[in-house]
Amino acid sequence: FAKAGYPDCEALLIIEVEGSEAEISEQLARIRQIAMAHDPVEFREAEDEDQARRIWLGRKSAFGAMGQINDYMCLDGTIPVSSLPHVLKRIGEMSVEFGLDVGNVFHAGDGNMHPLILFDANKPGDLEKCEAFGAEILKLCVEVGGCLTGEHGVGIEKRDLMAVQFEAADMEAQMRVKDVFDPKWLLNPAKVFPLATSAARRAG
Repeated sequence: FAKAGYPDCEALLIIEVEGSEAEISEQLARIRQIAMAHDPVEFREAEDEDQARRIWLGRKSAFGAMGQINDYMCLDGTIPVSSLPHVLKRIGEMSVEFGLDVGNVFHAGDGNMHPLILFDANKPGDLEKCEAFGAEILKLCVEVGGCLTGEHGVGIEKRDLMAVQFEAADMEAQMRVKDVFDPKWLLNPAKVFPLATSAARRAG
C-alpha cells in the first residue's frame, strides 16, 4: 500500500532517539544490543532523514492500509507499558475467539493502543461482533491497570463501559463538574456517562 520497504513484516517496533551525538550513539548501541538479544528478523538503522521518513511511512500509513482490506473499528485503550506483551497476546487469542482479524498499531512508549478490528459492514451481525470484541479489549486494558481511552475520548462508543473503570461515586463526582458548566445538560447530554446513570439529570 505505502511501499514502506518491509512488505512481509508481521511486527515492527520503531524507536526514535534524540540528544547529542554522544548520547545518540550510546542509545543506539544499547537499542541494538537489546534487539539482537531477541533475534530480530531485521534491524534497520536510518542513516539520514529520508531513510527515517521511509521507516515511519509504514506506521503513518497503517490506518489507510487497513482500510484497503475491509471496514475497521479503531480503539485507543491505554495500558502500562509493562503489560504490552500480555495484552497483545490476549488480543491475538480474542481475535481467534471472535473470528475477526485485528491489526495492532500503537505508541509503545506511552502504552496507547490502537487495535484496528476488521469487519464487514455488509455482513449481518459482523458490526455487533466487532463492537463486542472491542469492548473486551477495553475491559482488558482496564484490568491490567490502564484506561478506556488515551486520546479519542469516551463519547458514545465507550459510554457504557465507564462503569468498568469508574465506581458510581466517581461518575457522580464527574457529573457534578458538568452540572456547574452545563446545569441543564444541553451539551452532548447522551455522551460520556451511561444513560441510566445520567437519566435524572437529562430529564431535567
